[in-house]
Amino acid sequence: MPRALLSVFDKTGVVDFARALHDLGWELLSSGGTAQVIADAGIPVIDVATVTGYPAILGHRVVTLHPSIHGALLGDIDNKEHVADMRTHGIEPIALAAINLYPFSSNPSIELIDVGGPAMVRAAAKNYAHVAVVTEPTQYDAIIDAIRTSGIVPPALRQQLAAQAFASTAAYDAQVAQWFASTASITAAANEATSSELPQRITLNLVREQTLRYGENPHQRGARYSVEGTQDWWSTTRQLGGKEMSYLNVLDSEAAWKLAWSFDEPCAVVIKHANPCGLAVAQNIENAYRNAHACDPLSAFGGVVALNREATVEMARDLSEVFTEVLIAPSYQAGAVEILAAKKNLRILQSPAPASQSRHLRQIAGGFLVQDSDPVHVDTSAWQVVTTAQPTANQLRDCVTAWITCAAVSSNAIVLVNDGSAVGIGGGQQNRIDAARLACERAGNRAFGSVGASDAFFPFRDGPQLLIDAGVQVLIQPGGSQRDDESIAAANSHGIAMIFTGTRHFRH
Repeated sequence: MPRALLSVFDKTGVVDFARALHDLGWELLSSGGTAQVIADAGIPVIDVATVTGYPAILGHRVVTLHPSIHGALLGDIDNKEHVADMRTHGIEPIALAAINLYPFSSNPSIELIDVGGPAMVRAAAKNYAHVAVVTEPTQYDAIIDAIRTSGIVPPALRQQLAAQAFASTAAYDAQVAQWFASTASITAAANEATSSELPQRITLNLVREQTLRYGENPHQRGARYSVEGTQDWWSTTRQLGGKEMSYLNVLDSEAAWKLAWSFDEPCAVVIKHANPCGLAVAQNIENAYRNAHACDPLSAFGGVVALNREATVEMARDLSEVFTEVLIAPSYQAGAVEILAAKKNLRILQSPAPASQSRHLRQIAGGFLVQDSDPVHVDTSAWQVVTTAQPTANQLRDCVTAWITCAAVSSNAIVLVNDGSAVGIGGGQQNRIDAARLACERAGNRAFGSVGASDAFFPFRDGPQLLIDAGVQVLIQPGGSQRDDESIAAANSHGIAMIFTGTRHFRH
């Protein structure tokens, strides 16, 4: 009679699974809560303590850590020496082990660090030639079907189950490692913060959360993954209408959502190809959206819109006149979703505010580039006005808007802002002159009286001069060029203000 060991935290479907195995002639071993629910269902089950000769000890920390269990899981029944050892010590082989682990990520703590479970999973998976290891309730039906069909769990399926089992223990260890790293002592955290080195190891365990319509192009597969054990705004996002999301929808939505919540005032952002083509802050979200769209209506066609305030009926009516791929808002006024849902292709997302991230990873061949994230912390008291002319209070507010927006534009980046609204954006250029020219062309007459932000210093006087000629009244840039004096002189000669922030914000 083949033996099965059932030891699961998630007891979904375990009673039906145990009953099916019993009906197929299997002998069942179990312990603790799993044994109890099986016995309560009237299914014969042998307590693990009967096999090991030891009760559960140390507050249930030690239950299955015993040669009678691990020998039964690891014994190679094709190896004569193994068989002899098992006979000598009275160890009967286990042919199936159904084990799932404590849900560590649900409430991380020392007591939810599973020791016996991963040990059994790894033992059974190592001996997949003779043992089927079952780590997910979703696998139960396939196991029972296979046994009913052929009397055994076929070798190919056992190998597949072993692969999933090792992935399960790897994911579990990653969660525990992340928790220990995040809850390290204050001293260790301080040491890392002041260290010139990033951590020696970064553990990532990615879980597919969403299959996307396709990747960047229709012939590419695409999916969204999350880092297991962490919460992000995507995990609680609700789609209220529209088609399935694509890879680029997600990418653009991520950029739009982060930028919209970089502002305390009502803000609307329009993103195209992961870059802002419109942004505005205003007293209400309706005006913010109208002004953001007005920045570059041509590029806004087929874009992604994000709001950091509730989407109102009035705003929904305005947006419904424009072909938009995605709208993201924290909430929707009664009636707004119905208006928006009339646009069948518009994906309507309701999402919480995004959390900040401490590190940024970018894939390269064979690995990743890792850097600290680049939040834009605006402290105007640390900015330096380097010209005779001083910015007005309104101009300084526009400088803040332009500076935050500029950091979200692909470098080289120039952003013109006038009265809270971006009026010209030039980004992703190989030289700063072309970026400035593009921003001015898009702004047209709206450049007059605007402020202009540059994500990095101007290497020559020609960039500032081009913006000054277009009517820009204040320039804000990091400074730090060997020719800063030339840029300052250009500003002074035209009576405009120039601010040095001392911080560069490239985004490649």
